Amino acid sequence: MREGINTILSQHRSGCQWDMLPHDLLPNSTVSDYVAQWRDAGTWSPMVAALRTQIRVRAGREPRPSAVCLDSQSVKTTEMGGAARGSDGGKTITGRTRHLRVDTLGLLVAILITGAGVDDGGAAPPRLAKRSPDHLPRLVRIVGDRKDHHPTLHAWMAANRPHWCIEVKPRPEGAKGFTPLEQRWVVERTNAWNGRSRRTRQDYERKPASRAAMIHMSQIHLRLNRLAPRHCPTFHSRQAAA
Repeated sequence: MREGINTILSQHRSGCQWDMLPHDLLPNSTVSDYVAQWRDAGTWSPMVAALRTQIRVRAGREPRPSAVCLDSQSVKTTEMGGAARGSDGGKTITGRTRHLRVDTLGLLVAILITGAGVDDGGAAPPRLAKRSPDHLPRLVRIVGDRKDHHPTLHAWMAANRPHWCIEVKPRPEGAKGFTPLEQRWVVERTNAWNGRSRRTRQDYERKPASRAAMIHMSQIHLRLNRLAPRHCPTFHSRQAAA
């Protein structure tokens, strides 16, 4: 099982096709079946949640967050397309949108995959509904941007999560390009983290559930490295040793 996880993370980071895995890893027929079964059984999300709890406790935080940040990222799909595909006119992207909810450390709490044409405010209710109050009993505060100031979202929260409050962090007047916003910058950093793996830099999947599984794999890889960092020697120390 450990070799299976190593193979999954290696393929996810390198972005190679399943049938082009190196021969020193497990065969494609074994590992791809694990990925599909865990995707369909919803196993990836509990794995991410367990690692998030460990990181929060190590950082001196409560195991479960009291505040989360919302954001989305639109990415292109391949010519094969697949389900939940649309066009984002503002970003001129045809593909899918990843709607993320992260804690104040930038650790993923929930993800929703939609077509790129879905508005952030309209996608917020199903994104927030992915975790019940029983899973996040301390949650009271949600930080979003101006797109989350949406009547559909406010009506859903009033009816389903009345104890939650949403705080909108707008961009400063006259700001151009990327501008880090207080507290919300952590979710932007999470989007950048997910882009480190070639498998998540672009959407190659046919199913939205497969895309969500790939984001979970990216988070697992990052969290394992944070819990057990690898102390690799630098180039100069290797040269000196040689």
